Amino acid sequence: DDLLGINLKVMKSVGEGIAKHAPDAFVICITNPLDAMVWALREFSGLPHNKVCGMAGVLDSARFRHFLSLEFNVSMRDVTAFVLGGHGDTMVPLERYSTVAGIPLPDLVDMGWTTQDKVDAIVQRTRDGGAEIVGLLKTGSAYYAPATSAIEMAEAYLKDQKRVLPCAAYVDGALGLDGFYVGAPTVIGAGGIERIVNIKLNKEEQAMFDKSVEAVKGLVAACKEIDPSLG
Repeated sequence: DDLLGINLKVMKSVGEGIAKHAPDAFVICITNPLDAMVWALREFSGLPHNKVCGMAGVLDSARFRHFLSLEFNVSMRDVTAFVLGGHGDTMVPLERYSTVAGIPLPDLVDMGWTTQDKVDAIVQRTRDGGAEIVGLLKTGSAYYAPATSAIEMAEAYLKDQKRVLPCAAYVDGALGLDGFYVGAPTVIGAGGIERIVNIKLNKEEQAMFDKSVEAVKGLVAACKEIDPSLG
């Protein structure tokens, strides 16, 4: 709660500054609690929704890919993975959409490359990735990987790369949402968040995603209580 209140004040100051001095900017927020802070920054800045996003999914997906590459003893370059939802312990690493050289993770389990128990452990380690880094550092939190992830997003915008990257974005009409900031697969180019990739979720995945969205909504509600102007 203390972090929420402190960082909400930072978002207000930064958002008002952006509105005054850089109204045409593409803004990547890296402040935690991520999804709620992205929403607040957009509200305070008044920028178009497609010009404000949050760095979370790129980082979480990179951790997921790394852990999978270790399990399979393959290059991380050949591993694709998506993590949806809020940047926290309710995030949703999508096994069905994660592949090694195009082979879906469930098929790799069937092929005997790994077991479902090991995949479940990797999914949980991905959710706990930030806490694991904090535990290893003893003081402070992760910064190298978040910075690298933000640079990847910035380059996609600056160079109009049309990269498909998961990030905290405004989702309206996709994934069962009606106007809300949360982690989703996006296309980032010169137009900012140019579109949301509306992937089809099965019943179990949708339930996990909905649970993650509810957790973010709780943080947004707390922000509104702290600063009534956001209501």
